[in-house]
Amino acid sequence: MSEFAEKAETLLSACRRAGLMLATAESCTGGLIAAALTDIAGSSDVFDRGFVTYSNEAKMEMLGVSVATLSQHGAVSEQVAIEMAQGAQVRSNADLVVSVTGIAGPGGGTAEKPAGTVWLATVFKGRTIAVLHRFPHKNRDAVRHLSVEAALDLMLERVGDAT
Repeated sequence: MSEFAEKAETLLSACRRAGLMLATAESCTGGLIAAALTDIAGSSDVFDRGFVTYSNEAKMEMLGVSVATLSQHGAVSEQVAIEMAQGAQVRSNADLVVSVTGIAGPGGGTAEKPAGTVWLATVFKGRTIAVLHRFPHKNRDAVRHLSVEAALDLMLERVGDAT
């Protein structure tokens, strides 16, 4: 069982009670959010699918992120996180979608967007929320795990909005 089991189980139970389906759109976490959810037996009744869109091409092809958005704002941006979440909702049966795009490091960062910069977005009940995290850059695994935890927390918060 994963280190995220308790939060994942809480989220899945809340979604069952509310009759909600989930989907994920992941870049820097590489499917870890979906894995945390599907580590729980019986999750298929509320988890629809996960998109792992690591490259810009995958973000465009699988989620409909626009070339203009990627060119203008970069893959690690509020706008891309929002388009990823919206694209995943359109391409799934999910009521609640979370997306994540960021720089896990150790390289790839800039002064403006250092390693540890992560954007999350959710789409739920017609409302999109994007959240910026600047995780202390300890190492790649830490940034990815903190991103998974933040995604689960954000989804739990959104499900709480429905109850």
